[in-house]
Amino acid sequence: MNVRNYCKLEIMSLPENISFARACVGAFASQLGCTLDEIDEIKLVVSEAVSNSIIHAYQNRGTELITIVITLLDGQTLEIIVEDYGKGIEDVARVLQPSYSSEPSRMGLGFSFMKSFMDELEVISQPGEGTSVQMRRSFVSKDKEAYA
Repeated sequence: MNVRNYCKLEIMSLPENISFARACVGAFASQLGCTLDEIDEIKLVVSEAVSNSIIHAYQNRGTELITIVITLLDGQTLEIIVEDYGKGIEDVARVLQPSYSSEPSRMGLGFSFMKSFMDELEVISQPGEGTSVQMRRSFVSKDKEAYA
């Protein structure tokens, strides 16, 4: 796949940066000509991935780094990678199960939302080293001429 556009954000693991990450990724995705509902879905998956980094990987320490890479591939596929360098996940298959959360007070639906709104979801994690959440979604452009 050819890279058509690319953006990399590095944010601190502060809850107030969730809305900033959402806005940035939403603005980037808007060049695909998607609907407002589709942009809201993209913003939701970014919120979930960044929140997971803050809450689970960094245990609410606001001094850590989260990296978000957004890539437009071949003019119609959006790839989003959210990476942290926190505690990592011991059992990735388990956390991908609906309603599972390592925090009893949480609903555990973050990865379920990510799976439902994206075409592809891959979680790569190493205990003690961090986690990379890689997501892709293809959009049919309303104006294919603009991306040719």
